[in-house]
Amino acid sequence: MVHEIETQWMGKMQFNALVNGHTIIMDAPERIGGEDNGPIPKPFLLTALSGCTGMDVISILRKAQATIDNFEIKVSGEISRQQPIVYTAIHIVYEFKGPAQNEDLALRAVTDSQEKYCGVSSMLKKILPVTWEVFYNGNRIFSNKLVAVPKLNEL
Repeated sequence: MVHEIETQWMGKMQFNALVNGHTIIMDAPERIGGEDNGPIPKPFLLTALSGCTGMDVISILRKAQATIDNFEIKVSGEISRQQPIVYTAIHIVYEFKGPAQNEDLALRAVTDSQEKYCGVSSMLKKILPVTWEVFYNGNRIFSNKLVAVPKLNEL
């Protein structure tokens, strides 16, 4: 099986990618010649990571018949200072809200995603550190965070 996408230049700095029948718009800010009609491409790596691990976690929790009330994932990527600008470290924060009895199941689901299932995380770990923390009902229940990584809005 092969995944394929098509990308079309739309003028200035905008590109539209056709992914599984869905159009994804990428553009640059006005200050570098774009019209800011969509995000720049690099954060899509972080988006792919959050979607991959998030879908794993939900699938694992569903199979365990564990209910949660809310689930959010925040991913931040530290970027290099020289060209080419690349991510040098990635940090994931998983935040759950739900019944106390499902705390261990949530942690196990995240661990299984990160250690067994998430292909995006597995690929990225081959080239840079990927760390994560898990919060359940506001309490940190796990962290393998090595260094501070800036939040996306600080990049």
